[in-house]
Amino acid sequence: MNDGDEQKDPQEATTGVSPSLDMLVDEHEEEVSENGRTVRRRGVYLLPNLFTTGALFSGFYAIVAAIRGDFEAAAIAIFFAMAFDGLDGRVARLTHTSSKFGAEYDSLSDMVSFGVAPALVVFSWALGDLGKLGWSAAFVYIACAALRLARFNTQIDTADKNFFTGLASPSAAAIIASLVWVCSDLGLVGAELSAEFLVFVAVLTATVGFLMIANFPYYSFKGVDFRGRVPFAVIFLIVLVLGLVTVDPPTVLLIASSTYAASGPIMAVRNRRKSV
Repeated sequence: MNDGDEQKDPQEATTGVSPSLDMLVDEHEEEVSENGRTVRRRGVYLLPNLFTTGALFSGFYAIVAAIRGDFEAAAIAIFFAMAFDGLDGRVARLTHTSSKFGAEYDSLSDMVSFGVAPALVVFSWALGDLGKLGWSAAFVYIACAALRLARFNTQIDTADKNFFTGLASPSAAAIIASLVWVCSDLGLVGAELSAEFLVFVAVLTATVGFLMIANFPYYSFKGVDFRGRVPFAVIFLIVLVLGLVTVDPPTVLLIASSTYAASGPIMAVRNRRKSV
């Protein structure tokens, strides 16, 4: 062997990470079940975590855009975060790359994109002019988003897969983002917002936050079989919905998200009447 040749560490050859970098960032290890045995695997899955990172970046961009006063871009960024968030879980399931790390990373990303970002966007847009009432309403929303995610994580193995308990944080964020988007398109920013409307936004923000922790059932759409056959009319309805969205995206999204938010209390009242 020549003096200039370097002998590679077997661990380095396996992981592909240089010793110097490995000293700076510890390699992630996770216990997984394979063929009935619990084994430890190193590293994380790339594809689903890329989508999760995209959702996190979109939420962060929404905050930056709101600080700069670009509320339309901030609202759109939150919807991009919803798209990425919807893809990461499905990609993980389809490619069999689900992991505990991915679940925890997704939850933290949700907190930023659907908890902190919508609250700061609506605060920068309107609630900041209300003083203590404004930041209190924004904090209620953030706190409820955190409680919603914590409860979801602890009940994920026992809850009914077809229903959510409480409004999911992406759906709550959609209401706030679409409201800001609609008003921004109408030029309702700053001095154009009346005091009565500001109070309405504060009450709405706190109410949406409460819906996330309320004991209302919401259909999760996880039971939909995307690989199965459906009647031809279903495809026509999808085309019709997409056509409506292109006509006025913020208004259609606001109506759709508000309707879904109202479905929980309506379903709860209907179920209570049946049980009486």
